[in-house]
Amino acid sequence: MEPTKFDLAYLKMATEWAKLSHCKRKKVGALIVKDRMIISDGYNGTPSGFENCCEDGTGKTHWYVLHAEANAILKLAGSTQSAKDATLYLTLSPCKECSKLALQAGIKKIVYIDDYSDNSGIEFLKNHGIRILKISADQLL
Repeated sequence: MEPTKFDLAYLKMATEWAKLSHCKRKKVGALIVKDRMIISDGYNGTPSGFENCCEDGTGKTHWYVLHAEANAILKLAGSTQSAKDATLYLTLSPCKECSKLALQAGIKKIVYIDDYSDNSGIEFLKNHGIRILKISADQLL
């Protein structure tokens, strides 16, 4: 599957959104798009009301940091929008936990740049009929 000009544009926007993260170790951005409209966005970070510090003194990410896609999906819960049949654009492929959220939310396509350390989430999504498209950072230039 070849990326469309819209896939590239939304992925570029997700990379900009990632820059909003306060996390030092890894900054991740997410956009949820439906019918060519951005219906939600997110980046990795601490829950609302927490100090914007994602890592402990040793540089390890705190367990309670929310992933970008989880933030984007959760933001939809407080809106009138639905992720059913939407596309999720990510700078980093989803982990196992976020893959379950994406599937349950009704997302039908995932477009991402970099691979998460564990590809179980992507395999899970592929096995459940979700279209997956990896785009190299070079293609975004």
